[in-house]
This record gives sequence, structure tokens and C-alpha cells, in this order.
Amino acid sequence: MSHDAHDARETDALEVLGLPELAALRAAVDALAGVDPRALVGCEAVRAMVQEMARLESVVCRQAEAFDRHGAWRATTAQTSSAWVATQTRGDRRVALRRRRLGRALRAMDLAADAFAAGAIGVEHVDVLNRARGRSRVVALAYARDEAMLVGWATTEVFDRFRHRVDEWLQCADEGAAERHAERLHERRRLHLSQSLEDQWFLDALLDPISGEIVHEVLDRIDRELFEIDWAATRTALGCEPVAADLPRTPAQRRADALVEMARRAGAVPAGARLPVPLFTVFVGEATFAKVCELASGRIVAPGSVASWLDEAVIERIVFDGPDRVIGVSHRRAFRGALRRAIEVRDRTCADHYCDCPAHRSEVDHVVPHSEGGVTALENGRLLCGFHNRRRSRRRRPQPDDDPA
Repeated sequence: MSHDAHDARETDALEVLGLPELAALRAAVDALAGVDPRALVGCEAVRAMVQEMARLESVVCRQAEAFDRHGAWRATTAQTSSAWVATQTRGDRRVALRRRRLGRALRAMDLAADAFAAGAIGVEHVDVLNRARGRSRVVALAYARDEAMLVGWATTEVFDRFRHRVDEWLQCADEGAAERHAERLHERRRLHLSQSLEDQWFLDALLDPISGEIVHEVLDRIDRELFEIDWAATRTALGCEPVAADLPRTPAQRRADALVEMARRAGAVPAGARLPVPLFTVFVGEATFAKVCELASGRIVAPGSVASWLDEAVIERIVFDGPDRVIGVSHRRAFRGALRRAIEVRDRTCADHYCDCPAHRSEVDHVVPHSEGGVTALENGRLLCGFHNRRRSRRRRPQPDDDPA
């Protein structure tokens, strides 16, 4: 049977079952699938398709919950509706379970459900909101009060920034639940290192946010060092700028070597040397939250989880718009020290709308260029990754056609 004949048969079956809406959906998808993809590469076309996918996912989630309540699946040997759906569609049971769970949750999340149904937010936003709402009874009550604000973030912020703001909100909605959650994460820490019959080693670990941040920061720094070494050596050997495929190590191999190098350096640390310590940032005086504690990378942590690190960690306080703000205007060329740090914790990522390069890998750029009288001040600084900073510099540079004759 040809593919077109199979589709026609399926459409007829849906109509016979009294499901003209599904038959119309199938016909619409068939029509869209028949369009040359090159005709739909415009920005608005892609945005519209993603939005309609979100709307359809909203319908599927609500339908999954209704199917579960209806109980038609009980006539089979399936133990749950999710098991029936996953088996019948040959899909991932976890995806089916998430759809059913979100469909149930949406019944108590009116504003999120409306935004989801309109395609203004996606299933990933609803999942974040539902997980936050389920943290504790106190948080659930706070969610009912603050849902408009939370959904507003989901519809206006880029996803990582939205998730960060939800973490901030959780920290303040129920401090006790946040502390208990942090304790559970710490208690789940583990590491297994075992040797194979061929004398290779298997490494598997789970670390809490603070411990993981320490390991990641050092490992990432060594990984970048090894990358620069590989890049320079390959460029010299080729006599031109290499591409990633030219490098002698894959990213995974380089990270493995970085881990070994980290162990070698740890073994060579002299007695009495100062070890790297985590940096904790405490925000004071923001409009929404009275106090938020986070790691230098921006990961929100419960204040109680910081206690065990107080003797060796670095604690910084950032005050915005308060009477004791000490960051002032400077006429030096570069943003350094506390001024750079304040811009990092304010902007989080590259200021370009389409970029999520983290603060520690970004540069601080003058909004009004220094060459045009722009001052080195908090209000005139912003984070830009290397790519977007260079791109902005190129756009500012006069072109040959702009030169006077």
C-alpha cells in the first residue's frame, strides 16, 4: 500500500469514528508536509510553526489527562494510561507520563493553561512552573497568588532567564522548602570509579550545585587551556586557521584529559597553598526580592547550604539602588573589579537577544563607545560575548564608501 493510500485510509477511519477535527488536522499536516521546506524558511514562518506546535502540545496534554480519567485503557492489560499510550505509539513512556501529569496540573493553572493553549509558552515553560508549584504546599499557595507574574516571565523572558527568575521566586516563596531541597541534593551526592577487564576506568558522579560548580569551573578552565594549545599547534602545522575537525582531540577526549590534568595539578599543589574557593553573591534591595543568594555562575542556592562553606568561601554583597551603593563613574578604559562584577550579576548573559553566552565568558562593552566620550560606569556597561562585541565594533568602523571623497 502506498503512503498516500495509507494516509487516506487513516483519514477515512477518523471520519468514521466521528472525529472530523482529527481528520482535518491530518489533512492540514499533510498539506504542510507537501510544501517545499525552502518556502518556509522565513523567520515568521518558523516562529508560527513552533507556536502552533505548542498549541497542539497543549491539546495533547489535556487530552492525555482526559483519557486517563475516562479509563478506556483499563480494558487492556496496561497498568496505566501512560503505558498504553507509549506502547501503542511506540514512544517514550516518560514523555507520555509527563503529558498526563501536565494535563492534570493545567486544571489548577488557569493562566498558564491559557498561555499554553495560545502558543505563547511551550511545554518546557509549563513543566518548570508545575515543578515549582509542586515544591510544597506553601509554594502552591504562593503560585496561586503570583501566577500572573510567573506566566508573564515565561512569555517575555528567554528560557534560561525565565527559569532563573523562577528559582529566585522559589527561594523567597518558601525558604524552608528551599533549604530542605538543597539538603536532599547534597545527600544524593555520589561518585563511582571502577576498572574494566581491559583496565579502562568508568567514572560516574552526581554532585550538589555548589560542589558541582567548583569542579566544573576548574575543569572548564583547564579544558579551555588545552583547546588553545591544540588550536595553536594545529594552526602552525596547517599554516592557516583550522576548523574543529582538524584538532587532534574531540571535545569529549579533551575533557577527559582535562580531568586527568586537574588530578595531576592537585597532586602537585604545595603544602599551605591557597585552594580555589566558591564565590557566593548576596543580592540586597532589588524590587522583587529582599534577599537572594547565588553562585558566581548565577545558580540560585539556599542560604543554609552556604553555611558549611563560610570558613573558606568568598562572600560578596551587591546592592542595587540602595543608599550604600558605592559603584560610581570612572573614566578608565576597561571595566574591572567590583564594577565588572556588578554588570555581570545584573546582565547574566550577553546582551544580544539571541545569545546566552554566560557572564564569565563575556566582555563588558561600553554602550556609548569610550572613543565618543562614553564613561566607564555601571549605566554605560553591558555584557557582550566576543562574537557580538567584535560584530558591533565592525559595524561602528567607517566603511570605505563612508570616507569623504
